[in-house]
This record gives sequence, C-alpha cells and structure tokens, in this order.
Amino acid sequence: CWSDGCQDADILAGFDDAISDGVDIISISLGGGRTRDYFEDAVDIASFHAMKSGILTVSSAGNEGPGRSTISNFSPWSLSVAASTIDRKFSTKVQLGNNKIYEGVSINTFDLKNKTYPMIYGGDAPNTTTASSRSSRLCFSNSLDKNLVKGKIVLCDTIRTNGIGALLAGAAGTVARDQDSIDYSSLFPLPASCFNLVDGRNIFQYVNSTSAPTATIFRSSEVNDSLAPYIISFSSRGPNPITPEIIKPDISAPGVHILAAWSSISPVSSVPGDNRFVTFNIISGTSMSCPHVSGAAAYVKSFHPTWSPAAIQSALMTTAAPMSSGINMEAEFAYGSGHLNPLKAANPGLVYDANETDYINFLCGQGYATRLIRLLSKDNSTCPKDTNGTVSELNYPSFGLSTSPLKPFSRTFKRTVTNVGSPTAVYRANLSFSTGTLKIRVNPDVLSFTSVGQKLSFEVIVEATMDKAMVSGALVWDDGEHKVRSPIVVFI
Repeated sequence: CWSDGCQDADILAGFDDAISDGVDIISISLGGGRTRDYFEDAVDIASFHAMKSGILTVSSAGNEGPGRSTISNFSPWSLSVAASTIDRKFSTKVQLGNNKIYEGVSINTFDLKNKTYPMIYGGDAPNTTTASSRSSRLCFSNSLDKNLVKGKIVLCDTIRTNGIGALLAGAAGTVARDQDSIDYSSLFPLPASCFNLVDGRNIFQYVNSTSAPTATIFRSSEVNDSLAPYIISFSSRGPNPITPEIIKPDISAPGVHILAAWSSISPVSSVPGDNRFVTFNIISGTSMSCPHVSGAAAYVKSFHPTWSPAAIQSALMTTAAPMSSGINMEAEFAYGSGHLNPLKAANPGLVYDANETDYINFLCGQGYATRLIRLLSKDNSTCPKDTNGTVSELNYPSFGLSTSPLKPFSRTFKRTVTNVGSPTAVYRANLSFSTGTLKIRVNPDVLSFTSVGQKLSFEVIVEATMDKAMVSGALVWDDGEHKVRSPIVVFI
C-alpha cells in the first residue's frame, strides 16, 4: 500500500504471492471506501482464490461506523472482524484557572509539570490571510493566527484535525470538544484532551467568562473500563450491503488501545511535525482486531491442519462469547457471533463446513451471470438448474433473514454440521430469542453421532410478523461439553 491507498493490482499480487508461498492464514487489515460487488472488489476476489487453495482470509470490518451498512469485506468466504474494547482506557484531565478539573480522553505523554498556560478559543484567533473564524474554531491546518495562539492552550470545536492546526501555530496544547461520541483515546502531536459537548460547553463558557483564562493539561492515566468488551463507535456495522442475509461482521476481537509494534521512522501520532519516534505504540482500529482473530485462526489450524477455511471460520464463530445488545443497539450487526474465544475455538465440537461449490451455488442463487462467476472462480463453473434466490441453504454458521414490516413470513434454513468432537456425541438444540413474536423450530432437535467426521443435517424454521426493526436469538447445539452457538437475526 501507498500513501494514497492500496491499489487493486497490488492487493491481488500480494495474495498471489501468499498463496504461492503456501501460507496457512491471510490477515488483511484494510477496507473502507465505496461498496463494491463481489466481482469488483480486489479483496473479495483474492480471498476467493485463497479459499480455493485452503487458506482462510481474515479481514477488517472497517472503521466507518457506527452508521448502518458501513462494513467492508463482507463475502461469506472470508471472516470479517469488528473492533471491541478491552478493560483499559485512558483519561486525560484538564484543570482550568478557576480550579475546576474536567476529565477528558486522549493518550497524552507530554508532561507540562502542572504549569498553567493562557487559553484561547480557536474561533477568536483566525489567520485572516488564509482562513476564517469558522475554520479556525475547528483548528484546521494554517487556520490559526500564530501571534495569538503561540504558547497558549487553544480550544477547538472538533478532534478531527488531530491537533495539527494548533501544532503549526505553536500552541502549548489543545483542548477539543466534539459533538460525536468520544469513546476511545487518540494520540496528538502536542498536549491534548478531548471532551463531550457538556464538558466542552463548560470549558468554553469559562474561556469566555474571564479576560485571562488559563489551564494545564495533565499526563494521561490508565482507568478500568468495567463495561468491556463492547463494540467501539468507529467499528463498521452491518447489514451486509450486498447480501444482507449473510450476517456481517462475523465476530469481534480487541481493537481499542492495543499496544502494537510501530515503525521507528513514523511519528507517534502520524502527524507531520510530531518529533516523537517509538518502536511500540497504542493503536485503535479494526486493523488491530483483525490480527487477533488471524492469530486465533492460526492457533486453531495448528490443532487441525486439515480443516478447511470454512471449518476454521465456523469454529471461531460458534465458540464466540455472546455480547450484550443493551450496550450495542445494533446487536449482531455490530458484533456478529460475539467476542473471540481462541481456547474454545480449538475444540468446537461441531463445524459448519463449506467449499468452493457451495459458494458458487450461493452466487448463482443471487442471480449472478455465469460469465461473472467464472471471472471469480477462474474455471468453467456453472449454476445448477434448481438454484433458488435465497441464501438459506448456504452452510453458514449464522442465520439471517430480511423481511417486510407487519407481514407474516416463514423461512426454512437448511444446515449440515460435521462432528469434530466425541465420536458418540449427542447434541440437543436449545433456542433463545428476544421477543415472543419470533417463533423458531429445529427439526430434528437432537443430533446423534456415531463417529468423528460424520455429517448430520437439520432445518431451522423461523416464523414471525415483524413489529420491530430487528429481533435476534440463537441456536445452541449442546452435548454437555460443547455449546455450538449460532445467532439468528431477523430484520427489516
């Protein structure tokens, strides 16, 4: 990749090299941009080729959240990862000249040694030769008057400019207030802290209440986040923009405030003018959550080297820890099957397996022309005559159903599971769902195996009349040792 992004040709070439080298797992932490169909997206095309070679591709969900259908990398033959929090977050306090202390968020390594500095509002210090008060209040690059800002702590109306305007103007620090939710800490090239609208308004009122406002910014401190794990605001959400009934993202993993290796030639904050250089940094993004799952996938494959990409994906998804829709209102469209549990994934009990033919049939069911399918498969694949127009028969480890409001419906999903646990295991179906309007039946509701590797099929029948935008539940196959969990999501 380059400074202006990743070119399709380079992505495809990278996958080709990885496939040629015989890697076990491909981890690709990139995404975003406009939604493209499976046949137009380089990662979707390349990950299909990897799947044909027995390689699972693990990809980032993207950092475009929390809007609906913002997810990147949503093909069923790859594993898409959302970003969840860990139990550590960072707090940066600011003390004003009136002795009031406000607790904001940032990762501030600068030590002002409790020294106070004059404060100024960016909107009151425009660089009139190049900018207006509208741009200076946002502290855009070159928008601030250096003569007014130098040596002061400048109050800005957004965190989106990463402090570059304040840095270029010679500010001693910056305090930012933002209308968006601030649920994670960022790095800045100068002392900084970020506040929500309420605290930001109080700070703004203080600056305007005195002719000589002052403040100091303290170094960050680590605090416990008792609600973790939950999905962070920036993590891209579903539904899948191309095939909504393939629930995406698939799974979540730690992606916030992650201590990670860092290039020693890149500034800490990635902002030009930041002269701090380190070999480790604290990073947030689905680019951090993706490699957690990639490592777990490699861990599973080390125990089961002959398993297909779909089997490994299934093991990771069906053993994920359920997450709370009370914190993440988008529920499965935020966190997929749940939070990664590598230890359980190595011994899932059952797996939902799939291969190239299954994915070709899935594409056929979506109405794609044979010529397009062959562009993807690079062979003479054809569609079976009895292909239907749903995704209900793709052997996927989750169940998704899109419907219309207040219109009764019934959908039958067909699935096959492979026994990878005890040879004589007996699994019983347990169902849970969040509303009485949703009726779910499983037939048969008991699966009795006689050998490892044996495959048994079942149906899930979902009936309802939707009076909500989304309801969800889960099917859990339980043999007393393993709990093989698959989310069931019905949405409008």
